[in-house]
Amino acid sequence: MPNILITNDDGIHAPGLRALVAGLQDAGTITVVAPSTERSAAAQSLTLRQPIYYDEIAEREFAVEGTPADAVILAFHTLLAEKPDIVVSGINRGGNMGENIYYSGTVGAAMEGAINRVPAIAVSVAYRGKNWDYKPAAEFTRTLVPLALGEGLPAGVMLNVNVPHEWNGSVRVTRQSSKITRNLLQPGTDPRGRRYFWLHEQQLVDGIEPDTDMAAIRDGAISITPLLLDHTHTQSIPHLSQWLTKLESLVK
Repeated sequence: MPNILITNDDGIHAPGLRALVAGLQDAGTITVVAPSTERSAAAQSLTLRQPIYYDEIAEREFAVEGTPADAVILAFHTLLAEKPDIVVSGINRGGNMGENIYYSGTVGAAMEGAINRVPAIAVSVAYRGKNWDYKPAAEFTRTLVPLALGEGLPAGVMLNVNVPHEWNGSVRVTRQSSKITRNLLQPGTDPRGRRYFWLHEQQLVDGIEPDTDMAAIRDGAISITPLLLDHTHTQSIPHLSQWLTKLESLVK
């Protein structure tokens, strides 16, 4: 039986994580290491200026007072006797597509798994309404996990999975969308007269490329996007190399 590490950014008691644990119960030996409270939009941030505490709240379940990446690091280097066979992060309450991939703690936790050369999957339900149902995403993940373990993933690659709330049964392998939201700042004033802003977003619905994660969700399909740790744009290297003579002349 494979060893499965489950984590998230919505907190260890989040309904999405609980649905994931239930869905993978017979898929392997599960260990849950997740933030003790919600840490959405934490990306891959680390806790560096204070200690990281954790509590074992149940058998093989650990609540970490830190970020999603903190939780995975703690799991890999302290809480687990050996590396897990796969890391599954989620199920997130809301989609993680387009530029939101860079902010997502769900994706960030899975990226931490990929950094350690372990297959990793981030799973999100792309929905903004009420009456959330995580079961279809959990059941899909139950099918995907053994497939990823059996077929393997390239080193340094993780899968970002987005599931529409009303899934039509189709699945697409997609690329990351370009910008899909507009940042909005709602101003206000607190009782002491200090100005503040609530950050939120407005979804953009025009100009969605047909082969992207957002297009798949729009059409009722599950989106699987392979994400690469190495962000190097290799095509730019020859062009930038032509700058070196001018740049090096500055130190002469």
